[in-house]
Amino acid sequence: MELRILVQETPNPKAKKFLLTKPVKREGKITYHKQEECYNNILAHDLLGIAHVTAVHFFENVITITQDGAANWDDLEWLAKAIIETRFPIHDPDFKEAPDKKEKPKISDPELLKIEEVLDRTIRSGLQMDGGDLELVAVDGNLLKVRYLGACGTCPSSTMGTLEAIKMILRNEYNPELEVVIA
Repeated sequence: MELRILVQETPNPKAKKFLLTKPVKREGKITYHKQEECYNNILAHDLLGIAHVTAVHFFENVITITQDGAANWDDLEWLAKAIIETRFPIHDPDFKEAPDKKEKPKISDPELLKIEEVLDRTIRSGLQMDGGDLELVAVDGNLLKVRYLGACGTCPSSTMGTLEAIKMILRNEYNPELEVVIA
């Protein structure tokens, strides 16, 4: 199958989704902010080498690229596509994170598992369709800390509208007194 790349807007004006006809990450998801974090992922490393690119997020067949707002998207898209096309033949979609990087532990806290189930059923697919995602950091009593990934990370609407929607859904389906904050 030939590699094709389709670029889509996201709700975040500083992020775009690059949809590929082949997988970039078969299992899980990962966001990089610095080239040093990329370990053996040449594709991510080189995308972060583009001037003004501040993050790349890999999930299934999508690469979300976030910039600082100073770059012209036409130029940035052209460079990103060129890097994807030239690096993809050596890219391994089964890549693992750096061995010294602590793997995120599987969620075992029953409260976080309940929250994950609600988010998986209600909001997560919408975030992923927009090139982002949400990570649960911790729950302590009535306080839930979350971290946005991909396009959601710097999106103006995620800090207010999306966060408010998450809070309302979780208050309705999990705990009426829950507060949700960005970690």
